[in-house]
Amino acid sequence: MTTLEIKGLAATVDGTEILKGVDLTISSGEVHAVMGPNGSGKSTLSYAIMGRPGYEVTGGSVLLDGVDMLALLPYQRAQAGLFLAMQYPTEVPGVALRSVLEAAANAGGRDPSLVAAAMSVEAEAIGFGEAFLDRPLNVDLSGGEQKRNETLQLCVMEPKIAILDELDSGLDVDALRMVSRRIQVQTKEHGLAVLAITHYQRLFEELHPDFVHVFADGKIQATGGPELAVEIEKNGYTAWADDRTETSVSFGLGLGEDPFA
Repeated sequence: MTTLEIKGLAATVDGTEILKGVDLTISSGEVHAVMGPNGSGKSTLSYAIMGRPGYEVTGGSVLLDGVDMLALLPYQRAQAGLFLAMQYPTEVPGVALRSVLEAAANAGGRDPSLVAAAMSVEAEAIGFGEAFLDRPLNVDLSGGEQKRNETLQLCVMEPKIAILDELDSGLDVDALRMVSRRIQVQTKEHGLAVLAITHYQRLFEELHPDFVHVFADGKIQATGGPELAVEIEKNGYTAWADDRTETSVSFGLGLGEDPFA
């Protein structure tokens, strides 16, 4: 059993307070949905967990099976079992997807010779053409193709915790169904724990949430079951964010070397 424990997590960006005390526990096989208005801090939560430069954690803790993630570098958090599928995946010219996954397998103590076969299986499962597997990472891919690419990486790498930052963005109905269904399989067959950040209930037609959290003003405001996502789809976030000011964070110079950019 794997458990990610987030307690009192607070963080700032460029001196602006974004996260204001986040408490969340995610265990193997669970799907947690985080839904909230733009600017509420949802993506900041994912970046703070993974250790993106420029996101200064000012309080709280993030423990994965008792290990302090905040004390580790981003690549060490990934090796420990965290995976972030980013809203805007990074393009890496000259480096093939296959090479990335083989290097990741080697660094994680797994047999890199098994990667090619696993990639083919996952590509077929999500309708991702074999021709994409030796392309430079995310280069010349549409938004939807990039999201399928992220999903393939997730399934091949088999992390303990998957953080999905608006995975449904840019996917058509058929692609969304295949991608979310495949991730659901990972939760049932491999005990993958999922933190899914999204605006829309449609992601949950195949990826079934155990818990839905409303995120507004930098923290979780309410928690419920799948019915809460239906309520949000119908009524929006006015009950939790009507009088709050959304915070817009821009990322540019001054954040230092950034492995996410």
